[in-house]
Amino acid sequence: MIPFNKAPYLPAAEKYVTEALRSSRIAGDGTYTKLCSKWMEERFQAKKILLTTSCTAALEMCAILLDIGPGDEVIMPSYTFVTTANAFVLRGAKIVFVDIRPDTLNIDEEKIEAAITDKTKAIVVVHYAGVSCEMDKIMELAKQYGLPVVEDAAQGVMAAYKGKALGTIGTLGCYSFHETKNYTMGEGGALVINDEQYVEKAEILREKGTNRARFFRGMVDKYSWVDIGSSYLPSEINAAVLYAQLERADEINEDRLCSWEQYYGELKGLPIDLPQVPEFCSHNAHIFYIKVKDLKERQHMLAYLAAHDIGAVFHYVPLHSSEGGRKFGRFFGEDVFTTKESERLIRLPMWYGLRGEEITKVAKVIETYIDGV
Repeated sequence: MIPFNKAPYLPAAEKYVTEALRSSRIAGDGTYTKLCSKWMEERFQAKKILLTTSCTAALEMCAILLDIGPGDEVIMPSYTFVTTANAFVLRGAKIVFVDIRPDTLNIDEEKIEAAITDKTKAIVVVHYAGVSCEMDKIMELAKQYGLPVVEDAAQGVMAAYKGKALGTIGTLGCYSFHETKNYTMGEGGALVINDEQYVEKAEILREKGTNRARFFRGMVDKYSWVDIGSSYLPSEINAAVLYAQLERADEINEDRLCSWEQYYGELKGLPIDLPQVPEFCSHNAHIFYIKVKDLKERQHMLAYLAAHDIGAVFHYVPLHSSEGGRKFGRFFGEDVFTTKESERLIRLPMWYGLRGEEITKVAKVIETYIDGV
């Protein structure tokens, strides 16, 4: 069996988890939490990065920090995970979905401006598969209309746009360290703060509405409740697992990129569509997907791959077509590509340590299926 995903296993993680346990300090914002944040801030040249319990939590923090409320509209693609929309719906916002580009499956930057109204409060972009959206155009629009940009870079750790790390370009950014991501702490995420006006408020929000962060910096003699907040801190055990991977981030990244390139080399020439990466993007090989003719062919190929012990899967069902999407949002303009492209996509096995012979087997099974059609 070639599973769809395997979380990275590094012996150093056991060592760091043991050290955290023996320290008897396993709550949030301890040694390993700080090490992870510092590593990312330095590597990605970010102003401030706060580890969170999930990317969901980071997105919810974004909605609160931007003061999203009832009557506001938030623009985003429909081809994304439910969290991207739900974080803003929880604050009472209406979601305005716009179409995606067929090449990258990212929000079509040319469709955003027409969707902006006097109710628009934010633009949320999703960097699908660790391939960046066209951020220059989007940031120009945001500046023109005075709108903040949230980067859902759940899949974008170690990827970049014109040399700038994904998550560090917009007003705020979010990472995921879920088990299925390139770097994982089981469940976890991070909030990237690129506008300093949000740093202190984010610290308070993350610490249950208290000024605990200021207390530990010696700025107040005791901490107390000062604003709204919740508990968004991951434990030191989770952070210890993540830090072991960040130490070897380049190795993990290169391994995945090699797998991605092998897939591409072995599958090119077949009558299927392969991922496209614009020249301005440095991707992180988070996903290798193929696109087949239509939904019917996808169902047949997935069944064929499963019968040959290959764990391939489809991805998002567009949010605007779901019950929740219809209730809390609307699609602006014409759905030219979102549904069509979503129904064609198959994600192939991809993880750190995937062997070359396993990739060859997957490619051969796909070729055999196509030859037999």
